[in-house]
This record gives sequence, structure tokens and C-alpha cells, in this order.
Amino acid sequence: MNPEQIVASLKALMEEGQTPGKVLTDAADLDNYGKDWTKIYPPKPMAIVLPKTTEQVQALVRFANENQVALVPSGGRTGLSAGAVAANGEVVVAFDNMNQILDFSASDRTVKCQAGVVTEQLQNYAEDNDLYYPVDFASAGSSQLGGNLSTNAGGIKVIRYGMSRDWVAGLKVVTGKGDILDLNKDLAKNNTGYDLRHLFIGAEGTLGFITEATMKLSRKPDNLTVLVLGLNDLTNTMDVLQTFQKQIDLTAYEFFSHQAMGHVLAHGQVQAPFETEAPYYALLEFEAVSDQVMDDAMALFEQCVENGWVLDGVISQSETQAQNLWQLRERISESIAPRTPYKNDISVVVSKVPGFLQEIDAVVTEHYPDFEIIWFGHIGDGNLHLNILKPEDMAKEDFFEKCQQVNKWVFEIVERYQGSVSAEHGVGMTKKPYLEYTRSAAEIAYLRGIKQVFDPKGVMNPGKIFD
Repeated sequence: MNPEQIVASLKALMEEGQTPGKVLTDAADLDNYGKDWTKIYPPKPMAIVLPKTTEQVQALVRFANENQVALVPSGGRTGLSAGAVAANGEVVVAFDNMNQILDFSASDRTVKCQAGVVTEQLQNYAEDNDLYYPVDFASAGSSQLGGNLSTNAGGIKVIRYGMSRDWVAGLKVVTGKGDILDLNKDLAKNNTGYDLRHLFIGAEGTLGFITEATMKLSRKPDNLTVLVLGLNDLTNTMDVLQTFQKQIDLTAYEFFSHQAMGHVLAHGQVQAPFETEAPYYALLEFEAVSDQVMDDAMALFEQCVENGWVLDGVISQSETQAQNLWQLRERISESIAPRTPYKNDISVVVSKVPGFLQEIDAVVTEHYPDFEIIWFGHIGDGNLHLNILKPEDMAKEDFFEKCQQVNKWVFEIVERYQGSVSAEHGVGMTKKPYLEYTRSAAEIAYLRGIKQVFDPKGVMNPGKIFD
């Protein structure tokens, strides 16, 4: 079939049933739906399909198998590894119109959602029912649940609440063969063989498409309080973390460099937390459920100052002030976006973070003395974000080429520290050439074998994770 025939067939498929879907082919729609937040690969999809039901997704996948049509899933398009980019004439399957909350159980503390439900929508729904969905990140206002699960998104609360996969009670998926599977049926206990949920979580749509998810909820945290500390040295991040964790259960532990904060402050919407300048900053969040917890936090702060680890600090006195302090960390990506940053999302076990970061920073600084390096990340779970900013007078293509040259040295350090080349952003296309730095040849062979079982004709998001 030629592209015109394929598009006509897709339109006929989406018109079937009581809730018809849509097919888009306008140039603006192709550009919008064919990309994510990466700026490396230009989008070139054939068409955009917006289904309304799981059955329409099933019909679409079966059509793709019969006619060897490549499908690329698209959620909120906030990904940073080109996992949702359609660069080779694929058909994009966008879940924007599958955005309904289908069911809620107060007794089970679960909510059943379609894949296109936006993260913030789920968070607000939980709050309206006096509960809490803790997976949170800067893109919560636009990222979609299906995409979050397909990349096993993490974010700022992992130190306390874990990754997206930890909150999945059940999944409904359409496999690459076109079968509908209802996985785990929302059970808390189900020891009946392999738990297939966890194959689809983090698979980036290469095995099939998630169409529904039943998510677990938690109690709402009580009086979340934020403490921002100016650190004397990078190694002090671990000193502070260990000191506080002995007495207080943290809900977040973030860090950022002075250069990173400088970009946020330059936008003028946030003020510096205190007058003292420090090379690095830590942001701690915890539940101040009593005066005793606040007293403990202040005593621990004073201990860190006395030990020379902390130069200065500030603690929130209200919910509004806590939100303002969070802006110092949450606005970093937004503030550096105009500089077209080259991003690396890497991780090691928490105890190895200081040495790991120092080695990588030395390598990058040596090879790119004229590039500005921005560090920030979820240091409480070992996840660091390395951002290299493009000089204003350098072409984007030249900049990306230079940055990719240093990846070998960076990922050799990652491999030596037994870390990951992608902590929470997925593999997609940008990390695909470097998968072997984290996964062994035997592991990759098993991954390929799993892919063959669920998607034998290779129509599901081809070219992502591995070729």
C-alpha cells in the first residue's frame, strides 16, 4: 500500500464504532505530534492517529501487522530521549483523546485511567478524594500517564515514593501482535507466574501500547516543609543526606549548582534563597508533622554548619514559601531551554555520587573549556542531570556533534561506576548507541528475544532502544 492508501485505510478504521477517532495529516499536526522535547531528529511522520478506545488501538495494530506499517506512540511529547519521535515516515498513535478517569476505589486506594490522562490531572483527582499521587516532575502539567509508564518516569519524590512502576496495580495493553491483555487485574497479591506489567513499564512502546492503567494512591503528606542549604563542597551532599536521614524521613533531596541557580534567577521570577553564595545547593523536603520534627531539623542544620558542610540555609515557614523555594530547582530546565542544552541523564548508587560527578565534570570541562556546564538532579536517588549549553554563535548541528564526541568518555565513567546511561528518560534514539555501557551483551540478547515474542513483525516503535 502507498501512503495515500494507508491514510485512507486508517481513516476508515477510526470511523468505526460509536466513538470515532481521528486521523490528522496537516503539516502543522505532523510536526507537533511527530516530536518530543529533543531537538536532534526532525519529525517526518506519515500521519497522526488519535484513537478513543482500546479496541481502536487493537484494530490499528492489527492493520499495521498486516501491512507492515510502523507505529510510534505519543503521549505528552515531553520525552528527552527521542523515544516518541517519528523521523522515518511512521504513523504516530497519539493518546490525547484517551484521557478519561474511568473508575475510583476509596477502599483499594486505586484509580483507573486511560493512557492519555495528564499527570497533574491524576494528582488533582487524588487530592479531590483526600489522597495523593506522589510521582511528580516539572512536566506534570503536560506529560501523560501512558508515556510516564512507558519510560518508568521518576522525578523529584523517588527517594521516598519510588518510580512510576511502584504505583501500578494493573495495566491494559495492546501487544505488538494485536492482542489485548489485562495484566494483574489490580490485585495486591498475585503470584501466578511472570508479572508482565513490568515488561511494558519502561519498554517505550516497543512491545505494545498501554491503553489503561490502574494506579495506586497514598495518604496526603502532612505539612511539607522545604529546607535549602548552601554547601561548601560537592562531597557535603552526602554528609548532609546521611545526617538528616538518621532522624528524618525525607520526601525529596535535590541538588543544583550555583551556575544552574544563576539561570533561574536571571529570569527574575525567583529570588535567591539567602545572600551567601555557595558552589552547590541542596533542597530537602520533609513532613513537619510536629514541633519536635522542626526542632530536630533545625538541630541537624546547626550540626551541618558546625561541621563546615553548610554555609547558609533557609527553611520554609508556609506552603507558599515552600513552593517558592522549589522553584529554584524546578525552573532550571525552563531557564536553560533557550540555550539548546545537550542533556545527559545518568545515575549511580547514591554513595558513589560525589566521586562520579567530579570525574565526569573534569572530563567535560577539559574537552569543552568554552562550554557552560550545568549540573542538577535527584541526588538523593543517585540521578544526575548533566547539561551542556550551546554557545549562541554555534550552529545546533555542530554543537550536538561536539557533545556526542565526549559521550564515550562520560559513559566509560558510567560503566566503571556500574551506573546507568539513562536514569529516568528512557533510551529512545539518543541513548541507543550507548546501551552497552549499562547492559551486557547477554541482557541485550534477552531484550531482543522479548521484543520478538511480543512484536514479531517489528511494527511497534521500531528503531528505539535497539535496532
